[in-house]
Formats: sequence, structure tokens, C-alpha cells
Amino acid sequence: MQPVSPPQTYRVKSFGCQMNVYDGERMAELLAAEGMRPATEGEDAELVVLNTCHIRERAAEKVYSDIGRLRREDGSSPLIAVAGCVAQAEGEEIMTRAPAVRMVVGPQAYHRLPEMIAEAVEGKRAVDTDMPAQTKFDALPARRKVGPTAFLTVQEGCDKFCTYCVVPYTRGAEISRPYASLVAEAQRLVEAGAREITLLGQNVNAWTGDDTRGRPVGLDGLIRELAEIPQLARIRYTTSHPNDMTDGLIAAHVEVEKLMPFLHLPVQAGSDRVLKAMNRSHSRDSYLKILDRVRAARPDIALSGDFIVGFPGETETEFAETLSLIDAVGYAQCFSFKYSARPGTPAATMEGHVAPEVMDERLQRLQAVLNRHQLAFNQASVGKRCEVLVERKGKRPGQWLGKSPWLQSVHFEGDVAIGDLVAVDLQEAWPNSLHARLLHTAHA
Repeated sequence: MQPVSPPQTYRVKSFGCQMNVYDGERMAELLAAEGMRPATEGEDAELVVLNTCHIRERAAEKVYSDIGRLRREDGSSPLIAVAGCVAQAEGEEIMTRAPAVRMVVGPQAYHRLPEMIAEAVEGKRAVDTDMPAQTKFDALPARRKVGPTAFLTVQEGCDKFCTYCVVPYTRGAEISRPYASLVAEAQRLVEAGAREITLLGQNVNAWTGDDTRGRPVGLDGLIRELAEIPQLARIRYTTSHPNDMTDGLIAAHVEVEKLMPFLHLPVQAGSDRVLKAMNRSHSRDSYLKILDRVRAARPDIALSGDFIVGFPGETETEFAETLSLIDAVGYAQCFSFKYSARPGTPAATMEGHVAPEVMDERLQRLQAVLNRHQLAFNQASVGKRCEVLVERKGKRPGQWLGKSPWLQSVHFEGDVAIGDLVAVDLQEAWPNSLHARLLHTAHA
């Protein structure tokens, strides 16, 4: 390939989960530290990073479509880097199928982007999909400015090997970032403007480390330490695994005021046979018992989950068990998906794949039940007084939008600023949001 001028502008396009959002933000900070600026709306970026997700069906094909759309009218293309989980899974294949791509970088190697850009400028193509045990985070620049909410990745990878999931193959084994590094980064995030931090991990509650005295601690110990940061008002964490929901973490929801009353705990299905085929380490009953313990400790907690419909071999009776589990729990919000076969996973070769039209119909029924419960949870919130963290302006003049402690979107009018923590009365509820009356600013 021909040498090109060093790029002056960039655009990072992230797909998929919150960890990809975090990774996209960190890559943008890397590029900014190299002297580049983000391309403005409508401006052709000289460097485009496609930060990909491999969870959903045909993820790779969608990446190739995006690459094609980057071609300009004169036939040229910007410098293109493919990052994330599709990059990890496809590797050299991307270079073969998409000549316009100059860089392919996996999620454990994106700290090398500046070096790879330098190689691309010289006309070379580079692939780095290594998964080194050495953490990449020490190579990333300090975060100088963030919004009122910020993500902090504390754990990566997965050792659970659910039969439908590619994460162990694209993100590697479970690795916990060091305690001291996380506390230091959280302090920097707060100094940069964060009032709320969400701790991220593929199995975030599997995080372990040694505190400053060398004592082993779990995620609850890290949360307790972060709660000591004076200007940090709120702490959340996601995504959790039922196998790692410890007594200490449940107790933290009672004892740590800054830990919000919200728990995302995926179950995936309500049938024990399906759960076993998925290689989930919990049963329907053990999962419900965990939620009973959580609610006994924190009765007002909002519960969230993930569901997959149409897993190979799922019968109508087994799907009905999933619906009955949802009714038994009463989730505040959930994510739901049709099963999609991921190459290389055990489920992809299982017998009894469910017909697409059956999956479509089941997903519609599932989402109708989930939406009913979400609306019921929001309606039950009407009349409550709570604090809302102001995140941005609303669509109407004088309107503001923020999140309740239960992660509900709340809009209201008043004289506030982004980053304020304000007291409101919740007055009206809809499926996806609530309207509130502003009382006063709780913490400026």
C-alpha cells in the first residue's frame, strides 16, 4: 500500500456492550493524546476505527458493509482500523477480504494503536490480536475530562464457557485489574468530572484483588473503598453472573449508601434443561433464591436480566417456563435476544435449531411480558421522592434528563446544570421514562 499523510482527524464508531463503549472512549483518548482531533458532524475523518462486537448474528458481515460505506466518491478511503471482538475472531481474514483496512487490533491490544497508525502511514498493514497476560491499561493515557457518568473496566474475560457465547475466545480468560490501579483511576475520573461510576466486566462480580494491606477482597471490598472518594456520589456495576453473587456483595447493597439499588443479573432462560444445555452454572430455583436474598437485604432494589429465546432444542413448554420466571421476578428492565449461532461455540453444532419464524414470535411474546413489567415498575415509582443525576438537556426548552437510583430515565424542568444531583418527586410514568417535579439541588 502507498504511504499516506499522518491523520489529523479521527472517528471511533463503537458497537455492542458497555465495555465496548469504554474501550471506544479509551481509544479516542489515545488518538487525542497523539494530537488528533475528533471529526465534526458531517466531516470525513482521516482515520476511522470500527470498534466491533461479535455477540450477534452476522456481526462480521456487518463490519464488511461498514467498511464498504467508508469508500468516498473519488474511490479513496480513510485509514481504517477494525478493533474489538470481530477483529479478535477474524484476524487476518479481515485483511484478506477488505483491502481498504490497514489495521486489525483485538480488544487486548488497542493500546498499540499509535504504533500501528505509524506503520499504516508508511504504507504497511498491521494485525495484533495477541492476548497478553500483562494488562493494557497501564499504557493508556490519563482521562482528563469526562461527563457526570463514567465507565471503569475492572475485569475482563470469562471462564464460564456458556455454550452460546464467544466471549472466552475473543476476550480471553477472566483477569482482574489491580486494586490500587482501579482506585487511582476512579479518583482521576472524579477529578475529571464524574459523579457516578459504573464498574464494568464480562463477569464483574468475579473481580478479586488485594487491598492496600495485602488482604484479599472481592468486588464488595473495592466498592467500599471507592465509596470513600468524597465527590463520587454513585456507584453501579454490570454485568454480573449468578455464580459470583456473594454474601458480601449483597450486604454492600445495604451498607454502602453510594451503591445504587439496581442489579443486572442475567439468567438467560427459565428452563433447567435449557440452562444445563447452555452450561449455565445455576438452575431456575438457585437463581430465584439468589434474588430472594437480594430482595430480603434491599427490598427496593430494581432487578434486570438477559434472556435468549430459541436456544437449540427449546420447546414451547420450556419457553413458557421462561415467561413464568419473568412473572415470578417482576423485572424493572431487561435485554432480550433471539439465539444466534456463533461459529466455534458448542451450541452452533447442537441439534434442534429453532425455526427463525418461531424465534421471532417467541421474542415478541417475551418482550410484551418484559414491557408490561417495566411499565408496572415505573408506575409503582410514582409518588416516590428520590435524587436524579442530571446527565443532559432534554428535547424541550428548559427540560433536563437524568437517571434515578433505579436507573430509570427521568425528565423534569428547572434551573439546574449537568452533573447536579437533584431531589425530585416522580409524578408520571411511561414504559421507558418518568416525569418528575424538581424540588431542589441536593449536591451541586
